[in-house]
Parts: sequence; C-alpha cells; structure tokens
Amino acid sequence: MLSDDEGKFLVKLARSAIETYLTDGKIINVPEDVRPTLKEEMGAFVTLNRDGNLRGCIGYPEPVKQLAQAVIEVAIVAATEDPRFPQITPSEMNQIQVEVSVLTKPVLIQVQKPSEYLEKIEVGRDGLIVEMGIYRGLLLPQVPVEWKWDIEEFLANTCMKAGLSPDCWLQKGLKLYSFQSQIFEE
Repeated sequence: MLSDDEGKFLVKLARSAIETYLTDGKIINVPEDVRPTLKEEMGAFVTLNRDGNLRGCIGYPEPVKQLAQAVIEVAIVAATEDPRFPQITPSEMNQIQVEVSVLTKPVLIQVQKPSEYLEKIEVGRDGLIVEMGIYRGLLLPQVPVEWKWDIEEFLANTCMKAGLSPDCWLQKGLKLYSFQSQIFEE
C-alpha cells in the first residue's frame, strides 16, 4: 500500500510528464530522490478525464517497470496515443483531471465451473483481465462502480473490451485474472 503522499507525488509526476512532453517533446526523468517504494515494479494506469468524461487511459497491467517510470510512460501514452481519442493539446491540459491507479499483480481466478466466478469477484474491489487465445481485455476496479454494473455486467463488459462476445466468460479456455488498485486523483 502506498501512502497518500506517494499517491499525490505520482499524480503530480504524471501531470508533469504530460505537460513537458506536450510542450517540449521531452520525456522527464524519474527524480533521483524518489522514495524506494516508488522504485518497486508495479502495474500502473493513468486515466485522463475532461468534464467527467474519459479522455485517455493507458497502463501496464503487469509489474514490468519501476512504478515512477511506469507512471511517466503511461501518462504520456494516455495523452498522446490512446487510439480512442485525438491527442491532448497543451491548451487542453488545464481542463484535464489526472488519475493514477497502482495495481497489484494480477492473479488467475481458479474455478471448476464458470458460475463460480460470480462468488469470487467483488465489484469495487477487483479489476479484471480476460484472456482467450490472442484476445485480452482489462477493466479497472472503479469502472463497474462508475457504471453501476453488477458482477455479470462487469464480466460481460470485460469480455467485450477484449473483443469477445459478452458471454465469453462462460466458455472453456478462458482465463480470468483479478487485481486490486489504489487510486489517486487530482
């Protein structure tokens, strides 16, 4: 678990990374005096909202980079390369709210039959990753809360995010992972 101060630092780091990249075309470095916990490898997502609407969201679901470095990288990509949106402009940044989600390592949910997923997933606590063949989709824990989904709607929407049918979670060969996150926002 990160402290509130560490979370605030990550949000400021994400904003600074985006603003510097948009105005100067440069990628900032991780500050040398960053706390040791922020040098640990963790999954991270940066979500950008404008007037309460999604404007960009990109991340590393797996702990593949040091956290502070991961936040810098995904913040820039969320602002410039999310395929769902045009690139954010420097003048738009004063209307953007930055949110950083720090993820636990995803864990495979073990079940004997698909109906058991309904007992093992908790809306508001768990994020989900669906994998089937080459298809993969992820939804952060806050998404079903924001949309007021129940567990079945959460599963269906995670499947659709992967480009699969809404009921793919009932099929053999599906892998479903859960993770938790700490959310820090402006």
